[in-house]
Amino acid sequence: MTRVLYHAAAGPDLARRLAEVAGRSALHIDICAETDTARLAALLPETEVLWHVLTPCTAAMIGAAPKLRLIQKIGVGVNTIDLAAAAARGIPVCNLPGTNSQAVAEMTLLLMLAALRRLPLFDAAMRRGAGYALDPAAKDGLGELHGRTVGLVGYGAVPRALVPMLRGLDCRLLYTARKPHPDARAEWRELPDLLAQSDVVSLHVPLTESSARLIDGAALARMKPGAILVNTARGGLIDEPALIAALQSGHLAAAGLDVQADEPPPPDAPLLRAPNVVLSPHIAWISTGTYDRSFALAAENCARLRSGRELLNRVA
Repeated sequence: MTRVLYHAAAGPDLARRLAEVAGRSALHIDICAETDTARLAALLPETEVLWHVLTPCTAAMIGAAPKLRLIQKIGVGVNTIDLAAAAARGIPVCNLPGTNSQAVAEMTLLLMLAALRRLPLFDAAMRRGAGYALDPAAKDGLGELHGRTVGLVGYGAVPRALVPMLRGLDCRLLYTARKPHPDARAEWRELPDLLAQSDVVSLHVPLTESSARLIDGAALARMKPGAILVNTARGGLIDEPALIAALQSGHLAAAGLDVQADEPPPPDAPLLRAPNVVLSPHIAWISTGTYDRSFALAAENCARLRSGRELLNRVA
């Protein structure tokens, strides 16, 4: 029976799902919360497969797991895995493209709408009993997504799932990518043109050395006055101090961020105090559908590892 370590906290429903996967896949799945360093240290020596979520998989972790044979990302981005340390041990790294695309696309749409309609402001006011007594200025400029120009930075699985939703709202769709996609249901633009023409800009690219701080002060200055920036990809794509400056100056109307440069952000992070920012704790990918699709493929890779067959979606 393969020993698997799921390195993330799990509520009752998720724990039940993992137990069901273990039962039908000949796996022993240990659950270790991200903050439980003592449990992690105790489990790593017997771990054969790491199901990695978000907490960085470091060289020290890999070194503490002498039986480790596979690092399986539950998700897509592998920027939180020390790929060099894995390669030095000959440990394959796999991911799960497409398993969370629908969930992330729907969350992206939610952040767009919440930012346009200032949902956190009104929710908080209602909860403190002041919803119907707000300054009328709070209701000025509330926007609709219908008919707006939305610019998609990247055109992978998430934007492809998002496009039909936005087309249903009669949005004009632009996208940028390394090269145009012949089957894209959106108009291709170079990034500077996309930024200048879009009412809403949504980020959907991996975090790499070349994409770090892709949206910096210069990029933000190119965006339309009153535009909205949404990020459900990786926090490091945005220069956060430059974003705060653009929001405080009024150049940008709002931002919707499921990801941040530091996760979790420090308590004094300016993002946490910005009234025109909608925040969530890197949960866009999470849904019961994502879990079911992900665990099925992750278990399949464990079976392939046991039998010596080629692994699915090997990235390193």
